Amino acid sequence: MNQERLFKVLLGPHITEKSAMSAGTATQVVFKVATDATKLEVRKAVEQLFEVKVDGVRVVNMKGKTRRTKTGLGRRSDWKKAYVRLAEGQDIDFSVAE
Repeated sequence: MNQERLFKVLLGPHITEKSAMSAGTATQVVFKVATDATKLEVRKAVEQLFEVKVDGVRVVNMKGKTRRTKTGLGRRSDWKKAYVRLAEGQDIDFSVAE
């Protein structure tokens, strides 16, 4: 995988209450990824960018919600998220250091 594709696969961390609970118990990290990304691409991107060992990757396609707006009905775009299970002793810290 070339370096350009590597930076386009991972769009950012997806931090919610559910992802925080899974991070504490199962050493999982949740990422928002490109809609055309595969499990292998996500694995290689996480391993190279964060220098950690990945045990497994699960990918979920999230359907965009239909929302009512002032001008009628609107629709949010579809997106994809990946649950990345890290090896024992591995950790990714997203907290901002000041």
